[in-house]
Amino acid sequence: MPLFTSSDKALWRLALPMIFSNITVPLLGLVDTAVIGHLDSPVFLGGVAVGATATSFLFMLLLFLRMSTTGLTAQAFGAKNPQALARALIQPLLLALGAGVMIVLFRTPLIELALHIVGGNDAVLAQARRFLEIRWLSAPASLANLVLLGWLLGVQYARAPVILLVVGNILNIALDLWLVMGLHMNVQGAALATVIAEYVTLLIGFIMVCKVLHLRGVSLDMLKQAWRGNVRRLLALNRDIMLRSLLLQLCFGAITVSGARLGSDIIAVNAVLMTLLTFTAYALDGFAYAVEAHSGQAYGARDDSKLLDVWRAACRQSGIVALLFSTVYALAGEHIVALLTSLPQIQLLADRYLIWQVVLPLVGVWCYLLDGMFIGATRAVEMRNSMAVAAGGFALTLFALPVLGNHGLWLALTVFLALRGLSLALIWRRHWREGTWFARS
Repeated sequence: MPLFTSSDKALWRLALPMIFSNITVPLLGLVDTAVIGHLDSPVFLGGVAVGATATSFLFMLLLFLRMSTTGLTAQAFGAKNPQALARALIQPLLLALGAGVMIVLFRTPLIELALHIVGGNDAVLAQARRFLEIRWLSAPASLANLVLLGWLLGVQYARAPVILLVVGNILNIALDLWLVMGLHMNVQGAALATVIAEYVTLLIGFIMVCKVLHLRGVSLDMLKQAWRGNVRRLLALNRDIMLRSLLLQLCFGAITVSGARLGSDIIAVNAVLMTLLTFTAYALDGFAYAVEAHSGQAYGARDDSKLLDVWRAACRQSGIVALLFSTVYALAGEHIVALLTSLPQIQLLADRYLIWQVVLPLVGVWCYLLDGMFIGATRAVEMRNSMAVAAGGFALTLFALPVLGNHGLWLALTVFLALRGLSLALIWRRHWREGTWFARS
């Protein structure tokens, strides 16, 4: 089988812009880690790690806003239905703005609850509180940006999300350097940089969406009527994806919580290593996003041959990229860690756990791709069930923590990714054999 067919080219046309734009997101995390990691205490790095985890848990619990938007938009795009395109934008956008305002209004008790659950070092928690009080002011923009990104991806307009993500994250990085290093605002500076960047990104996103609406034949009258109809399906879809996201965030939150109870050095080193993993995941998600768009389009058009061609291409190309990441971490992992923190004890500790950064790309790539297949087909129930299986495996593996220490945390994460991929693969195989993939999910 050739390694580069016409389907591979079609995949890269959508995936490559998304890869470049996606890696600006963890690049921001790299800069945050590097800037905060060069301050005079690991307490600052630990505080940002706890704050970032709490933010991720809350905002990513609402990731259904992007995922359902992408799936429904791609299906409407495949079916050539402008009214459905309008509905796929307006309904989740209203949900996003409403949820964001509620987070801002109730952020203080939410922050106290989050920090109480995490526990651990008081000095680390104090820095996390300072970070979160500012960071969560961005909630309306952050959640609305998820919807805009999902909609632009669903219509396969690759340049728009590239502009949306790259410009926003580059601005964030520049503000991060200025506020933290230049104005010495420490963790508050890192949080404020993100807030400003999110609202600027939202403005850019609205401009881009307006242009694409015109190109796709969506009229103002369609937008005015878009809040009506199919709300029950949207809510049911979002419910199942939210439960999936909850299980996902519980597992990743457990890593930070367990690490915090192993000491401030462990939580700091895990923050550095999770930044590498996040960088890898966002790059590989470029392929997953491309699969989402093609899967949804094929679902709307009921075109199984195109779907299968793109799936095979995604397996080939993303597998190669995952292998490249593993090779880089195996050969240069120590040097990368040294760039992220100047603290000798953190560098030495990180070297013990770098092997997991070699293993994880090769294990995780398959669950990312299969997520894309199921998101495009809006098969939320099966995604939820698969995540439940993986979360169960993760929880069982944590019982090895007293024996394996921090290695036990990384083993649990590896088991989690492997079970996600395996369970989705079995479901996908059954549907394909029985010819039921395009049945109403």
